[in-house]
Amino acid sequence: MPLPKKIKNQLAKIVGPNGLIYEPDKMMPYLHEERGLAKGMADIVLRPNNVQEVSSIVQLCAKEKIPIVPVGGCTGLVGGTLANGGVILATDRLNTIIQVDPLNNTITVESGCILANLQAAALEKECLFPLSLGAEGSCQIGGNLSTNAGGVSVLKYGNTRDLVLGLEVVLPNGDVWSELNALRKDNTGYDLKQIFVGAEGTLGIITKAVLKLFPAPKVSTTVLVALPKIDAILGLFDQTRELCGDRLTAFELISRMAIELGSTHIPGIIDPFKTPYPYYALIELTSAQKKDNLRDNIEEILAHALEKGIIIDAVFADSEAQRRELWRIREEIPAAQSREGGSIKHDISVPVSSTVEFIIEASERVLKALPGIRPCPFGHIGDGNIHYNLTQPIGMVKKDFLLQSAKINRIVHDLVVEMGGSISAEHGIGSFKREELAHYSSPAKISLIRTIKNAIDPDNIMNPGKII
Repeated sequence: MPLPKKIKNQLAKIVGPNGLIYEPDKMMPYLHEERGLAKGMADIVLRPNNVQEVSSIVQLCAKEKIPIVPVGGCTGLVGGTLANGGVILATDRLNTIIQVDPLNNTITVESGCILANLQAAALEKECLFPLSLGAEGSCQIGGNLSTNAGGVSVLKYGNTRDLVLGLEVVLPNGDVWSELNALRKDNTGYDLKQIFVGAEGTLGIITKAVLKLFPAPKVSTTVLVALPKIDAILGLFDQTRELCGDRLTAFELISRMAIELGSTHIPGIIDPFKTPYPYYALIELTSAQKKDNLRDNIEEILAHALEKGIIIDAVFADSEAQRRELWRIREEIPAAQSREGGSIKHDISVPVSSTVEFIIEASERVLKALPGIRPCPFGHIGDGNIHYNLTQPIGMVKKDFLLQSAKINRIVHDLVVEMGGSISAEHGIGSFKREELAHYSSPAKISLIRTIKNAIDPDNIMNPGKII
């Protein structure tokens, strides 16, 4: 049912004219779904300017049993911000960087801060906020927290969950729970902030956060390594990790198909090698110590690997511009796949030691089920997270290919579970993976999720229809 005019007027009074959007064309950016698989709908978009306004909105919606969908940068990939009527609460005006404390290595921010702006504020104080992902120029930290975002530096710094010290959250009844402490040690009962990290807005709306910072790297080395076969990558990873320790920041897998798609569809992307190779590893080392000679470290490893036939060739980034070019090859893979045609995407994780076995076995199974399907695996092989994406066979109609999604998903996810993995490594569940979560999770897990949801949000007004 549409919102009564009386309720709309009350909501408008809370946020004022600058915080209210009701025109359909102006609402469209907040109804956007990144992959174009679905479209949201809502009666109104509210853009509160502070936590008090968020609290007042939620109190009114709780009283009237009106569903609320929190929306950040709309960069998620599982339909986590799709509204089906009711109120969209956009956090883009909650964008203040409140404090950077270099001595305590913390930053306090509002949830609508764009990730890249947060990174820049930390660097101004010679600190690093290490969360880094392709959408960092538009995603918001509240969404990163709500989805427990991963990214390319998890190998060294952990997921978003590992980077948060304190939160302020508006609960489903409108109460504000605030524990914005900047403590590394706080052993006073349940770690309540972790209930809201990864909850995808189903338990409350994050409005502020205290996050960990680290010393900014003083030196770095980035290299793209060509491999003769995928089996070689784990040996190279093991050697690099053993000799470089925590200076190894990122270790990414890129397939030949990914480079071909990028150079075909994304302007400015070129193959840095003269000869095509089956697979590649993008490796980055960083250190806060100026004296560390990272280039010599990785060259020693690669020279040994070259002698053993583990690698074939390597291209180093000799400038920051070249570093960005190498990383752009990796970051533009999803966009290149989309321009090629239909893509059935999987965000999975298995033990690092099983990643190569998974890719080989999964490819055999999907090719048997749909001859001509084109696997394009890539991603964070250093932490076991593979984006196992599949591009439509040449000549097949995109719509017909996407109709195979359920069958292909079952094949891939069955193998993931067989290998002790997860069907969602860093993207979350949202609305697109609810059935998969229910299919693969134990009854006990689903029961616990429902118990927590019912206890905190008994009327199911917070982002309904997500996760369960």
